[in-house]
Amino acid sequence: MCDRIFLVLLGVPGAGKGTQAKLLEKQFQLPQISTGDIFRYNLKNETDLGKLAKSFMDKGELVPDSVTIEMVKDRLSQSDCANGAIMDGFPRNLVQASAFDEIIDRHGGIDLVPLIALEDDEAMRRITGRRVCRSCGAVYHVDFSPPKQEGVCDIDGGELYQRDDDKPETVRNRLYVYYKQTSPLIGYYYAKGLLAELDGSQEIGQVNVTLLSLLAEKGVIIE
Repeated sequence: MCDRIFLVLLGVPGAGKGTQAKLLEKQFQLPQISTGDIFRYNLKNETDLGKLAKSFMDKGELVPDSVTIEMVKDRLSQSDCANGAIMDGFPRNLVQASAFDEIIDRHGGIDLVPLIALEDDEAMRRITGRRVCRSCGAVYHVDFSPPKQEGVCDIDGGELYQRDDDKPETVRNRLYVYYKQTSPLIGYYYAKGLLAELDGSQEIGQVNVTLLSLLAEKGVIIE
């Protein structure tokens, strides 16, 4: 196994980046670094960076890349990242990608950038089909893991609902943002010889097997 491993997962919303990051986290004993988690931590704990981010959010403005980059930099300085990290949702654009290169170049740089490819129609089906229990938070899917009774949670009988983030109009906007801001990273990492594309329409276990095979080809293996 390499001394320090950095992976950047790319793919449209719904491609399964978070799911695969969680699996790799257990397999390689490396932390999954999600910008969503970082933002929630800094906001909840009212860190200086969290307060700075909130000052923009309260005005209805986007949090600048510089603030997001500092949050990620701070997260990577923590002890659990001593052996590397699995980046899920960062970098999101070329500015962040350039900054990330500067942050980790002294640690050997990025090992691999897996691109989990998925058609937009399938991404829409995966996300818009999610349903969440209002009381216990259990997650279902109308196609892949439906409840025994439509609209009712198997666990506590709570009402199942569709989150605003999972509604078609929101998902279409998320895809638009991805293609506008994040898809240029495909060319960026391809030019660096780091990109490896795999089929995200496969079942979860097979995607993971393919990922492990791609990493092994790069010399990144589980001890």
